[in-house]
Amino acid sequence: MKYFITADTHFGHTNIIRYCGRPYSDLEAMDKALIRNWNERVMPEDTIFILGDFCFKNTKEDKERYGANTKSLYYQNALNGDKVFLRGNHDDKQSTRTLIHSFTFDYGGYRINCVHNPADADAGYEINFVGHIHQNWLIRMFNGSILYNVGVDLHNYMPITIDEALNDIKKIKKNTKIETITFY
Repeated sequence: MKYFITADTHFGHTNIIRYCGRPYSDLEAMDKALIRNWNERVMPEDTIFILGDFCFKNTKEDKERYGANTKSLYYQNALNGDKVFLRGNHDDKQSTRTLIHSFTFDYGGYRINCVHNPADADAGYEINFVGHIHQNWLIRMFNGSILYNVGVDLHNYMPITIDEALNDIKKIKKNTKIETITFY
């Protein structure tokens, strides 16, 4: 079993292609690619933490397209792995129905905090995994804590393992001065 992490998949969100410059011709192409990329990496026995904005809101057209299933359940059923959802800013009207705003876990000698929005990061942790900011930046420092963006827009439109994220952080820390970010 492996542990994966991701954010900001925005399944079913046509405009995200334009907003983030995603390399897909249309929604169907994006969703198919995201599902294929996910299932090539994540096996059914793996666990994946989704740090918000899993899919876009359900509309009347969505209910007609997806039937009794909500859009969120449609995508959840298409994807491998045991999924743990954290609430993102686009998840209010979704059926992921998570109450989780943040969570922490111990892994690889680190106590890691996970939040959707980097502005909600907790500087009391050495590492915060975040989403929300799409392609804007990969890593920043915040009051001595590392903020690492796990969103699909910076990770070839696929989930990454927690080990890959930690190795990336180590490599960046060794070779680069990490820019500091301030929230107001």
